[in-house]
Amino acid sequence: MAISNIEITHATTGVVEVEVARAARISPHFVRLTVAGDDLAAWRHLGFDQWFRLAVPVADGARFDNLSGTYDMAGYLRYLTLPRATRPAIRNYTVREFRPGELELDIDFVVHGDAGIAGPWAGSLPIGASVALIDQGCGYRPVEADRTLLIGDESALPALVGILRDLPRDARGDALIELADIDDRQHVEAPDGVGVHWIVRRPGEAPGAAGLDHLRQLPAFEGSVSAFAAGESKLATGARRHLVGDRGVPKGNVTFCGYWRAR
Repeated sequence: MAISNIEITHATTGVVEVEVARAARISPHFVRLTVAGDDLAAWRHLGFDQWFRLAVPVADGARFDNLSGTYDMAGYLRYLTLPRATRPAIRNYTVREFRPGELELDIDFVVHGDAGIAGPWAGSLPIGASVALIDQGCGYRPVEADRTLLIGDESALPALVGILRDLPRDARGDALIELADIDDRQHVEAPDGVGVHWIVRRPGEAPGAAGLDHLRQLPAFEGSVSAFAAGESKLATGARRHLVGDRGVPKGNVTFCGYWRAR
C-alpha cells in the first residue's frame, strides 16, 4: 500500500491465529476462505473496509508466534530478520464478513492461476491450514458530504462491498466497480440512493482504464462529495487526480489506496 493516504490504526489484539474452516470458489476469479478460532473473540469489528495483514504459510514450518502484533516500521524490520525457512508471507486483505457469534471471518481472494503467492494458496482451498491476522483498521474515512463516490477494481471489491453495506441508508452517490469478468459480480447491500455500476474491461485493456473512463463520464456532481478510490495504483491515483483537479473535490475528501501495480 505504498501509494495511499489511508491511516493505519493498530489494534491491541496483536497476532490473531485462526484456521481455515471452509473454502470455496465463489466465481471465476474469486475464492472465499472462512477462518475461525477462539482468538476472534477479541477481534474489533469496524465494518466498512476493515483490513489486516494476513500471514500466509508458504512453507511447512511457518511460524506466527514471533511476528510483531503492530506491523509498523519496527514490526516490518523485525519480520525481515526472521529465518526464511519459517517466515510466512505477509499480504494485505479486507474483511469480507465477520460473524462474532460464530467466531468466523470471511476473506475473498482474487485468483489468477499461479500468479502471486496468496492467490494460488487460497486457490488450493487449504482447509485446515493455520494463518494469522494483524488488524490494521479501516481505510475508508466517512466525510460529511452530499454524495459518496466509490471506485475500484476487483482487488477492491471486498472493500467496496463492505463500504456499501455499512453506509447510512440515506446515502446518495455512485459506486464504480471494474471487473475482468461480469460473472465475478457479487450481491451488494447498497443504499437505495447509491447507484452501483458494474464495468467490464475489454481483453487486453489496462486495468483501471475502463473505470476511469466511466468516472469521467459521470454527470456533474451536485453538492459536496466524499470519495474512496482503490485498486490498481493508476486507477487509485487517476481517480484522485480527476476528482481534485477536474471536479474540484477537496483533497481531504478523497481517500485513495493503490493495492497493486500492473506491470
